[in-house]
Amino acid sequence: MKEELHPQWYPEAEVVYDGEVVMTVGSTQPRLVVDVWSGTHPFYTGEQRLLDTEGQVDRFMRRLQTQREMAAEREKVVVKKDPRSAEISVIGLEDRIEEVLVEAGYATVGDLLEAIQEDEDKLLAIAGVGQTALINIRKHLRVEELID
Repeated sequence: MKEELHPQWYPEAEVVYDGEVVMTVGSTQPRLVVDVWSGTHPFYTGEQRLLDTEGQVDRFMRRLQTQREMAAEREKVVVKKDPRSAEISVIGLEDRIEEVLVEAGYATVGDLLEAIQEDEDKLLAIAGVGQTALINIRKHLRVEELID
């Protein structure tokens, strides 16, 4: 048999937990420092506790907290504004046509919606408002899903 093939054997190697020797075992190292042993492991003690390996529990808790905060922010943003209360400037009409409509009493998208639903000819009767403006108003109302 070859000499020095096997490592040295220590029949009374110390197992150290939290700075104190808890048992002796046979090992190839004279001293074994452990984080967990049967005297503290939840399986053997019956108590529930978290074993933190290199801060994994802390990292998980931080990620969980971040996800909860992001979910709370998304819930705040979900509230959508009613498109009927928007000013007519959101439609993108020419400034001259917007001024004429405001002077005629149509200040919001909801006002224009009511006028189109009642009688489109009321809008066409306003000087300066033509078919092109009416088409653009209808496009905007369809995009906002206010008309079909």
